[in-house]
Amino acid sequence: MKKELVLKIFEAFSIERWNDLVRPFEVVEMDKDAEKMVVAYIIGKYEEERGVSIDWDWMMYASVFELLRKIALCDIKSPVQRLIRESYPAEFVRLNEWVLEQYRPLIDDTDLFKRFTLYIGKTNGSIPYGPSQEQTERVFRAAHKYSTLRELDMIAPVNEAVRLEAIRREVQSDLQRYLDLRGLQLFMTKQQPYDFLLRIEQLRFQTRWNQTPRVPATSVLGHCFFVAVMTLLFSRECGVAMCPKRVFNNFFSALFHDLPEAVTRDIISPVKNATNELPAVVKTIEDKIVSRELVPLMSPSYRDEILYFTNDEFENRVQKDGGVVHVDFAELNESCNIDSLNPVDGKLVRLADHYAALLEADSSIRHGITSSHLEEGRANLLRNFVPGQMVNGINAWNLFQAVVS
Repeated sequence: MKKELVLKIFEAFSIERWNDLVRPFEVVEMDKDAEKMVVAYIIGKYEEERGVSIDWDWMMYASVFELLRKIALCDIKSPVQRLIRESYPAEFVRLNEWVLEQYRPLIDDTDLFKRFTLYIGKTNGSIPYGPSQEQTERVFRAAHKYSTLRELDMIAPVNEAVRLEAIRREVQSDLQRYLDLRGLQLFMTKQQPYDFLLRIEQLRFQTRWNQTPRVPATSVLGHCFFVAVMTLLFSRECGVAMCPKRVFNNFFSALFHDLPEAVTRDIISPVKNATNELPAVVKTIEDKIVSRELVPLMSPSYRDEILYFTNDEFENRVQKDGGVVHVDFAELNESCNIDSLNPVDGKLVRLADHYAALLEADSSIRHGITSSHLEEGRANLLRNFVPGQMVNGINAWNLFQAVVS
């Protein structure tokens, strides 16, 4: 995986949304895509409860490819892109082919680039969706439209109504075609998943490294999605053909790994590690608060799964013999790489989490916005690994040194 590709993905933290309107907080592309995937997960789980097959593999990769497409086309507003697609379909195809060419030098993984090409083809309409992908694509698009509506609702109080009327009508009109989806119905009528989403949205307003100025500033929620994307890419790099459930668990464990911070807020690492016992104490308190304030907001269709994602989130683990069992990477590959054991590469999620933190610190330092907190943070992250150290099949030393080289 090339550093240039990672830095291109990282640009989504700097792409502003709604930049022709008054914004009461920073509204950036990475945060939007993070919320979209949370909404897609919830709607998808409700569909599975109804017996609908969801192609999660397609959806996870679609989230990455759509982000890459948006990064490449960020100078063209969405309404303009829509008009190009509707009125000049041939030009829309050529535009998306141009997007692919921008990434060809950055993606050495031929299978990944092939997936990207197929995604663009299906987006263009030149390649048909499979039966399960067609419904999955509807869930994905519904989540995209609904997360746009949520942003509109959040910026509405500081904008004159006349500025938003046409946009709101268009978004609500687009959502009409997806109202057969049970999860979307519940979101639109502000039922249980809406209350849960409101708590998750608080992670959009929490800034990481909040004790120091930094460029770009990153929210906890955007960080979670970036970690999910990195975890998905690391899962391809580790030299193991992972079972579908393992890939799914890795991605969504990463997406939800900071969920407790929606109710506890971020406790920075130096404070959390102030005493030997404090990390365990903080974890116990987090679990209690999550049980009291978040669990009642979760539907039975995904409650146990999210708790599995967020408990022992940085440990390799499986479910067997009626409980959760921690395993090492070798055992995970040799005897536990099967869907029925619900495997998770928690240490890979932790690697991606640390990698994201290193990029956050290093990027700001390179922009000339630095502090002792950022310098010490970067140094501490680099000290986590020694030459040749492997984490779930990834050479962590090489990975981290490439960031600062």
